[in-house]
Amino acid sequence: MSNPTAVKPPTGTVTLAHWLAEAPFTLTMSSGFFSFFAHCGMAWALEEHALKPAKITGSSAGALIGCCLASGRSAMEIRDLLLTLKPHQFWDPGWGWGLLKGERFRALVREFIAIEQFSECRIPLALSAYHARSRTTRVFLEGPLVDAVHASCAVPLLLQPARIDNRLYWDGGIADRHGLAATRLGERVFYHHIASRSPWRRRSSKALQVPERPNLQALVISNLPRSSPRDLGNGPIALELAYEATLQALDTVLEGGPVEVTTGERGR
Repeated sequence: MSNPTAVKPPTGTVTLAHWLAEAPFTLTMSSGFFSFFAHCGMAWALEEHALKPAKITGSSAGALIGCCLASGRSAMEIRDLLLTLKPHQFWDPGWGWGLLKGERFRALVREFIAIEQFSECRIPLALSAYHARSRTTRVFLEGPLVDAVHASCAVPLLLQPARIDNRLYWDGGIADRHGLAATRLGERVFYHHIASRSPWRRRSSKALQVPERPNLQALVISNLPRSSPRDLGNGPIALELAYEATLQALDTVLEGGPVEVTTGERGR
């Protein structure tokens, strides 16, 4: 496939692919329960176009895919892992503040990324997690990587919180669903927004809205099927649909707002 960096677009016809190729960008991925399948599909399409981020940020599902990409794993390697993922690989019920202890989840992540520290990442990485006692978001930039991933992915009632520096941390999407806490205003950001409603959020919640700010270009893919911890059947479908939708989005001419693609618009 040709590299879009080699093609200069005519004035007024800048596509998303050209915008991404123009200058270094930060890839930010939102939370969204088991939407890591969709994030992987999106990253797979970027990879095919040789569009590599200069920095990655995210929370929850976005943090999981973000750490894999930052560790040096390709989107296709992540895809291959997700397509063979089975519940027993992370299912470890135990007593605590959440159904799952998280030990199998941590082992799975550690084995796949094959690095221990943020400093070993090939792409700078920042992950958001929520400190319940202070009701604040903490951005992890250094230290043990698996600890931070666990913290960012600790969905309340499902995964027990991560203990870091003698503090308990929960899912980063609680207060930073967009995963943008580690970015600065004006930073050049490509943001992948999971368009789904968390059952505990109101429809009017700002967390469910696509953020608008200078130099941020968002991608919203609608109607993706949802997966659950015990039923991963929709995951591979969501991954493929997100991949195809992102390919379509990359060819879309930017018009000043988010690029929105409804699955089914592109033939499978």
